[in-house]
Amino acid sequence: MVIKSDGRREPFDRQKILNGLIKACEKRPISLDKLEGIVSKIESQLQNKFVKEVNSKIVGEIVMKSLHSLDEVAYVRFASVYRQFRDVSQFTKELKKFLK
Repeated sequence: MVIKSDGRREPFDRQKILNGLIKACEKRPISLDKLEGIVSKIESQLQNKFVKEVNSKIVGEIVMKSLHSLDEVAYVRFASVYRQFRDVSQFTKELKKFLK
Protein backbone atom coordinates (compact mmCIF):
# COMPACT_ATOMS: atom_id res chain seq x y z
CA MET A 1 0.00 0.00 0.00
CA VAL A 2 1.08 3.55 -0.69
CA ILE A 3 0.26 6.25 1.85
CA LYS A 4 -0.60 9.45 0.00
CA SER A 5 0.20 12.92 1.36
CA ASP A 6 -3.42 13.42 2.42
CA GLY A 7 -3.39 10.17 4.41
CA ARG A 8 -5.30 8.06 1.90
CA ARG A 9 -3.97 4.59 1.19
CA GLU A 10 -4.04 2.98 -2.21
CA PRO A 11 -2.53 -0.13 -3.73
CA PHE A 12 0.91 0.20 -5.28
CA ASP A 13 0.49 0.75 -9.02
CA ARG A 14 3.60 0.20 -11.11
CA GLN A 15 1.75 1.61 -14.13
CA LYS A 16 1.54 5.03 -12.42
CA ILE A 17 5.30 5.08 -12.00
CA LEU A 18 5.84 3.93 -15.59
CA ASN A 19 3.46 6.62 -16.89
CA GLY A 20 5.34 9.30 -14.94
CA LEU A 21 8.66 8.07 -16.32
CA ILE A 22 7.29 8.00 -19.86
CA LYS A 23 6.10 11.59 -19.57
CA ALA A 24 9.41 12.75 -18.08
CA CYS A 25 11.36 10.96 -20.81
CA GLU A 26 9.21 12.09 -23.73
CA LYS A 27 11.37 12.78 -26.81
CA ARG A 28 14.48 11.58 -24.95
CA PRO A 29 16.62 8.70 -26.24
CA ILE A 30 15.37 6.23 -23.63
CA SER A 31 13.66 2.98 -24.56
CA LEU A 32 10.46 1.71 -23.01
CA ASP A 33 12.37 -1.44 -22.02
CA LYS A 34 14.79 0.70 -20.01
CA LEU A 35 11.92 2.47 -18.25
CA GLU A 36 10.18 -0.82 -17.47
CA GLY A 37 13.45 -2.09 -16.02
CA ILE A 38 13.66 0.97 -13.78
CA VAL A 39 10.09 0.40 -12.58
CA SER A 40 10.92 -3.23 -11.79
CA LYS A 41 13.97 -2.17 -9.78
CA ILE A 42 11.93 0.42 -7.88
CA GLU A 43 9.18 -2.10 -7.16
CA SER A 44 11.71 -4.66 -5.97
CA GLN A 45 13.47 -2.10 -3.80
CA LEU A 46 10.20 -1.09 -2.18
CA GLN A 47 9.17 -4.69 -1.56
CA ASN A 48 12.52 -5.47 0.08
CA LYS A 49 12.60 -2.37 2.27
CA PHE A 50 8.97 -1.86 3.26
CA VAL A 51 6.81 -4.69 4.53
CA LYS A 52 3.27 -3.47 3.86
CA GLU A 53 3.13 0.30 3.42
CA VAL A 54 5.31 3.03 2.00
CA ASN A 55 4.89 6.78 1.97
CA SER A 56 4.33 8.25 -1.51
CA LYS A 57 7.08 10.77 -0.80
CA ILE A 58 9.60 7.93 -0.55
CA VAL A 59 8.38 6.49 -3.83
CA GLY A 60 8.77 9.88 -5.52
CA GLU A 61 12.29 10.34 -4.16
CA ILE A 62 13.33 6.91 -5.41
CA VAL A 63 11.93 7.71 -8.86
CA MET A 64 13.79 11.03 -8.89
CA LYS A 65 17.04 9.33 -7.88
CA SER A 66 16.60 6.83 -10.73
CA LEU A 67 16.00 9.62 -13.23
CA HIS A 68 18.92 11.67 -11.91
CA SER A 69 21.35 8.97 -12.98
CA LEU A 70 19.49 8.19 -16.22
CA ASP A 71 18.84 11.52 -17.93
CA GLU A 72 19.26 15.11 -16.74
CA VAL A 73 16.38 16.53 -18.75
CA ALA A 74 13.97 13.80 -17.64
CA TYR A 75 15.03 14.37 -14.04
CA VAL A 76 14.27 18.10 -14.21
CA ARG A 77 10.94 17.46 -15.93
CA PHE A 78 9.88 14.95 -13.28
CA ALA A 79 11.14 17.15 -10.45
CA SER A 80 9.20 20.16 -11.71
CA VAL A 81 5.93 18.20 -11.53
CA TYR A 82 6.74 16.14 -8.44
CA ARG A 83 7.95 19.10 -6.39
CA GLN A 84 5.13 21.29 -7.76
CA PHE A 85 7.29 24.33 -8.43
CA ARG A 86 5.24 27.46 -8.00
CA ASP A 87 7.69 29.90 -9.57
CA VAL A 88 11.01 30.18 -11.37
CA SER A 89 13.01 30.63 -8.16
CA GLN A 90 11.95 27.20 -6.88
CA PHE A 91 12.88 25.71 -10.24
CA THR A 92 16.26 27.47 -10.16
CA LYS A 93 16.97 26.14 -6.66
CA GLU A 94 16.38 22.57 -7.84
CA LEU A 95 18.63 23.11 -10.85
CA LYS A 96 21.41 24.45 -8.62
CA LYS A 97 21.14 21.36 -6.39
CA PHE A 98 21.28 19.16 -9.47
CA LEU A 99 24.37 20.90 -10.84
CA LYS A 100 26.37 20.43 -7.63
